[in-house]
Amino acid sequence: MIALSHYLVLGAILFCLSVAGIFINRKNVIVLLMCVELMLLAVNMNFIAFSHFHGDIAGQVFVFFILTVAAAESAIGLAIMVVLFRNRGTINVEDLDSMRG
Repeated sequence: MIALSHYLVLGAILFCLSVAGIFINRKNVIVLLMCVELMLLAVNMNFIAFSHFHGDIAGQVFVFFILTVAAAESAIGLAIMVVLFRNRGTINVEDLDSMRG
């Protein structure tokens, strides 16, 4: 049987990878969004592990709401990137730092 600590360690590793991805790659918006999604999935894994090992369904319901927010965040983020690419011709973060009308 897999213990709770195994799930927590895996969730911590995924969370650390996503934080490292955000700090290492600050140039591409797509990679930044993927790192944020990976961070949310790592937190969801911890919620589900605690929920399963404590016999409570509240953690799994909370994960459902987090996944709903993550899907909305992905859709809005991709829509913003499409608009930025149409207007500026790039999605590099360094090129998008100036506010021009």
